[in-house]
Amino acid sequence: MNYNFRYLSHYLGSTTSELTKRFKTNSFMEVPRLVKVVLTVGLGKAISERIKIEKLAESLANISGQKPVVTKASKAIANFKIKQGDAVGLKVTIRNERMFDFLNKLVNISLPRLRDFRGIPTKSFDSFGNLNIGILDQMVFPEFNYAEGNVDSGMNICIVTNTKSQERAKHLLTLFNFPFKDTEHG
Repeated sequence: MNYNFRYLSHYLGSTTSELTKRFKTNSFMEVPRLVKVVLTVGLGKAISERIKIEKLAESLANISGQKPVVTKASKAIANFKIKQGDAVGLKVTIRNERMFDFLNKLVNISLPRLRDFRGIPTKSFDSFGNLNIGILDQMVFPEFNYAEGNVDSGMNICIVTNTKSQERAKHLLTLFNFPFKDTEHG
């Protein structure tokens, strides 16, 4: 895979120096930084259909650049007809260069392709400074090929930071050109 190092060099160059000045940190290690990106897909009705699970895994692998892990049910749930050990989802954890490559693609290509997209709500941050974005269809990613029979489903993208502050995490992601919704105008 050919990595686009634009985001990585941007982070190592201007972003860390600006964050050091803004938050008055004494050390490079105190600067907020991105740790990993976790992509998760729930299987939903495709739990019992092996072909759909394989197609979902293939499309998630194309989007992320690495093979997803199948998550299994830890206990049985009779109402949903799920037995312990059944496959219930797929997940991929992306770090380092692939993470910056994925974030570049997400911000510059995929998010603008979302229908009626007005920005990421600031309520999407959890109390630990991590950003969670839900995408209803994977067709916004350029790697998704509907003609190959890929199964379209929703996806959750969790961007994990090392800071415990929502303000610091938002400022860090703003420097990476994340389009946040203006809180004053709704």
